[in-house]
Amino acid sequence: MSLLVVGLSHRSAPVSVLERASLAVETQAKLLQDTLAAEPATEAAVLATCNRIELYADVDKFHAGVAELSTLLAQHSGVGLEELTPYLYVHYEDRAVHHLFSVACGLDSMVVGEGQILGQIKDALARGQELHTAGRLLNDLFQQALRVGKRAHSETGIDRAGQSLVTFGLQQLAAGADPGRWAAGKRALVIGAGSMSSLAAATLARTGVADIVVANRTRSRADRLVEILQQGDDTAVRARAVEMSAVGDELTRADIVVSCTGSTGLVLTADAIADALGVTPAAAPERPTVTVTPAPADVDQHAAWVENGSAASAAVAGPATSLHRVTVPAQSTGPVRLALLDLAMPRDIDGAAHRVDGVRLVDIESLAEASADAPMAADVDRVRTIVSDEVAAFGAAQRAAHVAPTVVALRTMAAGVVAGEIARLDGRLPDLDEKQRAEITQTVRRVVDKLLHAPTVRVKQLASEPGGAGYADALRELFDLDPQTVAAVSRADLNDPNRGRS
Repeated sequence: MSLLVVGLSHRSAPVSVLERASLAVETQAKLLQDTLAAEPATEAAVLATCNRIELYADVDKFHAGVAELSTLLAQHSGVGLEELTPYLYVHYEDRAVHHLFSVACGLDSMVVGEGQILGQIKDALARGQELHTAGRLLNDLFQQALRVGKRAHSETGIDRAGQSLVTFGLQQLAAGADPGRWAAGKRALVIGAGSMSSLAAATLARTGVADIVVANRTRSRADRLVEILQQGDDTAVRARAVEMSAVGDELTRADIVVSCTGSTGLVLTADAIADALGVTPAAAPERPTVTVTPAPADVDQHAAWVENGSAASAAVAGPATSLHRVTVPAQSTGPVRLALLDLAMPRDIDGAAHRVDGVRLVDIESLAEASADAPMAADVDRVRTIVSDEVAAFGAAQRAAHVAPTVVALRTMAAGVVAGEIARLDGRLPDLDEKQRAEITQTVRRVVDKLLHAPTVRVKQLASEPGGAGYADALRELFDLDPQTVAAVSRADLNDPNRGRS
């Protein structure tokens, strides 16, 4: 296994950089295809959310892999490599597995413990499978990450350590008030009908809003979301769908707006919001700068830190070495007439909307600041233990799987020897009846199976331990196995259409 991940997230980069580096679905597909075409990579998967962009690959050369993946991320994100590099982080082998498992459990989320990341990991796996860029390693890795994430949520109270971005965002809009009381009776406009927008609509309905209007570019998806909302037994919300062209009119009647679309441009401008409220945008003072800590500042430095595989890879995930300062504007003062929650990346709502009188805007950037001081539950430590145990188990399984084709090739060779000797016996003793021949054949096979049983079981056990990869090579050398036969077994396993699918 030579798993490599290169990426950036809210922990390593300011939101302004994440926003510019965001990848549309079609861009993700092109990135995967180009990664596979690059020499160091044999498999690839991309995990792109509003809070992170990560490229996973199975590579045969670490240094070349880091350089190639970093370059590809820069090319497809549209952010220059020199500008992007200070915010990139690198994880290799077991550290890469540990990172994805932690992400799946919500430990690396902006709001610790949120479960939306599991759906995003599932989507990343499905995309890799559809494009045939996820092979045996990444199929196994992402499938196991999903299982680890589900285990963490079912066996611990990690859900109590934080909430979904939607719930957390509504709490910020309520500004200290009880979200249920704050939202009761209000009218909400939800822009978008994807997974996050659907979650937002359902959360608003449970919170107690009276009316929800759903606007989406594809009207049928908006209609479907409205149908789901009206079928809910735990709410009495009134819901209807509109075309995107009606957003301006609906804005004049809304108290709360939640937007999360895949648009690459602004969905709501500050002028449109001001027009809906009948006011004029006003200048506002800026807040003090906020310090953001990015990853180490040089891709070559990343590579230099890893000399002996996973043994040195902890340094790659070590503390950052440089600081970046961003300036975030203040909210307007006065009574709030329109509460805006922007969960999109890149943003849907003009950041200048905070200057419109009567507007409160909460977006990914302000959520990142607010969640920085969120309390951590004791269950987080339990989840970390689960992640560590699962990383060890995954590594052992992968190392054991590495020796499996050699064991299969050995048993295939042994079966061939038995068949050859039985054929020779037939030539020497042609008068053997079928019963005698069957008994002799079964006896020879039993002898061979007993001779091979202990060493093959033991070699699988040894191979599952750290540093056990060499046992497969030793087995091939001792029994003079044909490398092409072993490779053929590996290819057959890799091409199994049922492998890695749930």
